[in-house]
Amino acid sequence: MSGFPYRTALIVGTGPGISTSLARRLRAAGVEVGVAARRLEKLRTLAADNGAHAFEVEATSAESVASLFSAATERLGDIDIVAYNAGARLPGSLLELDPRAVEKAIAVNASGGFLVAQQAARRMVPRGKGAILFTGATASVKGFANSAAFAMGKFALRGLAQSAARELGPKGIHVAHFIIDGAVRSPARPSPSDQPDSTLDPEAIAQTYMDVLRQPRSAWSLEIELRPWVERF
Repeated sequence: MSGFPYRTALIVGTGPGISTSLARRLRAAGVEVGVAARRLEKLRTLAADNGAHAFEVEATSAESVASLFSAATERLGDIDIVAYNAGARLPGSLLELDPRAVEKAIAVNASGGFLVAQQAARRMVPRGKGAILFTGATASVKGFANSAAFAMGKFALRGLAQSAARELGPKGIHVAHFIIDGAVRSPARPSPSDQPDSTLDPEAIAQTYMDVLRQPRSAWSLEIELRPWVERF
């Protein structure tokens, strides 16, 4: 592993983009990686291409999350890194949003992060070592019109990350929140030819996660903002 401080990782809410890039970079560093999502079929290619272990989970269910950690620990050993990348967007006017759909979106964006962090912390604190990473968004700090559900969830996730960092940091657990302030590049959403690098490259985002994981505890980052160089503030 050539100096990388962790041996195992579990990424919850895995799909194309940031989580796939992070899984790839962790594997390149010699880390055993578990990837988890609601549907196993969406993980098969990623797992096969990168030698990762695939798990099914409903992140908003306490029982499902507990079962995930039991299964992942049995297969990978003690989990050193946990990354929560699950997210749910629910656009719509405040006047018209379905309260039940809003409740579900907040559960994915925030409550699931709590359930995952709780299971991670229960295992990491006795060992005095580990890292818990949360993926935020522009909505973590700025609520846009017609995006109330997403803003509420991402604001809550940021609050969870701040509280967890203060509680768990002195116990040896590195908690970090990443504000992804811009569109993430994908084959379906490339940077416009007249604005190169106006979207965030998921490989570059994953590299930042890796850099944070390498930080000595005398100078841990608790929150990082990532935005394209042409971002309009």
